[in-house]
Order: sequence, then structure tokens, then C-alpha cells
Amino acid sequence: MQKPLTPQEYGELTKKASPGSPFLKNLALAYLSGGALCCLGQALLGLYLSLGLPQAQARGFVSVTLIGLSATLTALGVYDKLARHCGAGTLVPITGFANAVVSPAIEFKSEKLVTGTCAKLFAIAGPVIAIGTAASVVYGLVLWVFSLV
Repeated sequence: MQKPLTPQEYGELTKKASPGSPFLKNLALAYLSGGALCCLGQALLGLYLSLGLPQAQARGFVSVTLIGLSATLTALGVYDKLARHCGAGTLVPITGFANAVVSPAIEFKSEKLVTGTCAKLFAIAGPVIAIGTAASVVYGLVLWVFSLV
């Protein structure tokens, strides 16, 4: 019978078997792709402002456009290919969140509308929404308490 590996031996074996990560390349791609998404958002804001929308409404339209674009690209299978090449830059909060909501819904569409798509729609994003809501309530209570002082 073979002697079990120690944690140190196991660590050495995994280092030998695991490929190295191109850190600088990944960093550059994330920076460039995230920056490109932000530039797209800024260009959309400029477009909506030039069409005469008030600033607050134009910002809302930018958010809706980026969410819709991200959801559409996810549904078409394009967003995942972009993410594979661009890396973490595609996780810019609004587009990454839209992708996280749409992906499970598309994956489980074969299980029909209610039991598949609707049930899995918030599988990944649900906990994020719950924690975000709870954190905003706590933050609001803290601000309210300090406003009384």
C-alpha cells in the first residue's frame, strides 16, 4: 500500500501540474476591456445628452442600454467568448451582473419556463441582491442613527 501524501508533497505536485498564469497579459486585457466598456458607457451618455435628455434620465438610459446589450450578447453566446478573451474586465459591475443573471436562465431553458428559466434566473444573482439589500438597510440605519446625534 502506498504511503499518503503530506500536504507539502501534494503542494509540490500541484505546482508541477498547474500551468502558470500570464499575470501581466491578464492585467492588461482586464484593464483594456473594462476601460472599453466604461468608454462605451460614456459615449452612450454623450449620445443621450446630445439628444436632449436631462442628465439623470440619460444616466438611466445608459444603464438600461448596457444591461440590455449585455443580456443580448449573453443570450447569443457572444459575451462568454468576450469574457474568455478579455477576462475580468468584462465584470464591470452592470454588464457582469446582467451576464450573471441571464446565464443560468439560458442554461436551464430546456427545463421549461417556470421550473427552468424563472427558477434559475436568480440562482447566482439572488444572494448578491439579498446581501446588497440587507447591507443598504444596515447602512441606512447607521446614517439615520448618526443624523439623530
